[in-house]
Amino acid sequence: MSVRDLADYPWDAVTPFRERAAAHPDGIVDLAIGSPVDPTPEIIRHALAEATDAHSYPQTVGTPAVREAIVDWYARRRGVPDLRVDNVMPTIGSKELVALLPTLLGLGAGDIVVQPRVAYPTYAVGAQVVGATVVSEDDPALWPEGAKLIWINTPGNPDGRTWSVDELAAAVGRARELGAILASDECYAELGWDGPWATEPVPSVLDPRVTGGTRAGLLSVYSLSKQSNLAGYRAAFVAGCARVVGEILTARKHLGLMPPAPVQHAMAVALRDDEHVAAQKERYRQRRDVLRPALLDAGFRIDGSEAGLYLWVTQGRDAWESMGVLADLGILAGPGPFYGEHSPQHVRLSLTAPLERIEAAAARLRGMAS
Repeated sequence: MSVRDLADYPWDAVTPFRERAAAHPDGIVDLAIGSPVDPTPEIIRHALAEATDAHSYPQTVGTPAVREAIVDWYARRRGVPDLRVDNVMPTIGSKELVALLPTLLGLGAGDIVVQPRVAYPTYAVGAQVVGATVVSEDDPALWPEGAKLIWINTPGNPDGRTWSVDELAAAVGRARELGAILASDECYAELGWDGPWATEPVPSVLDPRVTGGTRAGLLSVYSLSKQSNLAGYRAAFVAGCARVVGEILTARKHLGLMPPAPVQHAMAVALRDDEHVAAQKERYRQRRDVLRPALLDAGFRIDGSEAGLYLWVTQGRDAWESMGVLADLGILAGPGPFYGEHSPQHVRLSLTAPLERIEAAAARLRGMAS
């Protein structure tokens, strides 16, 4: 299989619903993709500007400054105090790494890649490109023999599922029984809302309470797109087992996968500043506090969604019917079937719209309820 064999890009199927929503007299409220709408913080923009004399090739492994910033960030924000610079590496966004990881690890036909039952589609795309078999399963006890790469996503996209320390430790134990690499996509870890995550940090797969004293076979993937509004910068990183990170690094050197030097400098600055992250989380909190009750009042059920950037909702009907109901209100959502066959009745609503548009969506939903 090759990239030529991939199906049509799924979001093209949303176009008719976008057109339908755009016909609303007050305009569309686009809650589909989850692309940040808030400004990139000035401190980061200034850092990018001051690094534009980038005449030399950037380092694939990352500059010492960005690697040290990643290490410090894991210690300060994720409860992972013992990383070294050889455990971390910047990447050109997280989607690039997710899509290419099976390739970078040398997987191929006959290998098994495990993903969540409700999953970000790129996990399967990366497996399909190398001809690997995709298995969708959340329960570590049911992860199959022969698995070579296992993806977990905490907090999850789209459903907000968040793994506890005990659940992560069980996943690590099972992955090691299988001899598989366990990759944890943790891109929404700063956005905890309900349950324990209202007061406790979302744990990482690299947390010492999880690892059993060794990072062997473990990877944590993170992005600055949402917490720092850097989606346009393509700023992300991977951390974990030094051996696996080193193997990935060698492959990336051959492929020329080098994050631009100015972006690396901006990443280092962003990772050392917590103030702008807290401010952005508060923006998302305000939007969530407006949209969530309006959905409930309109008869939607919200499942999961205890952390992350999305509300995962259902009316108990076919997802495409709910897409139409929302489109008639001028609201564009993401259909659950995009995230696998196990979510035929759910839709995903992002918090990435200005507060005034979220308020407009809430008013329309309340009108539907009345």
